[in-house]
Amino acid sequence: MATSTINVGVVGYSATKFDKLKGANLVKKAFDELEKQFGSNIAIVSGYTNIGIPALAYQEAAKRGWKTVGIACKRAKNYDCFQCEEVVIVGNKWGDESETFIDYISVLIKIGGGRQSIKELEMAKFKNKIIFEYKLEGSYPYKQN
Repeated sequence: MATSTINVGVVGYSATKFDKLKGANLVKKAFDELEKQFGSNIAIVSGYTNIGIPALAYQEAAKRGWKTVGIACKRAKNYDCFQCEEVVIVGNKWGDESETFIDYISVLIKIGGGRQSIKELEMAKFKNKIIFEYKLEGSYPYKQN
């Protein structure tokens, strides 16, 4: 009997500077826990860009043979994007995709992150999603808008 795919959202730092090795280790730790709890029929859903925590999550998912899904606004196309198996573009500005993203997933992993990650974490809690949250220090290289 085939099990249904568990859609797991990953949010965290993108442009913010953070310890990449620590970030990669936290992604692996979270993914190991996912596999223990849910098996290996997992899709990793993130913001489509190939930078920061989303990039680390997509790379680890690809190593494990998991499906990758990118959900983002049109602005993401201005950046290096991961070659996701499925892409959903919603709206024109960052955050327009948040509701679609949260509705798509059953589980949310948050590793560090800024305002949008915090907003999506709150949305996930409100919708009773399963949450894995990890602390990761970051420094902002520029003023946040």
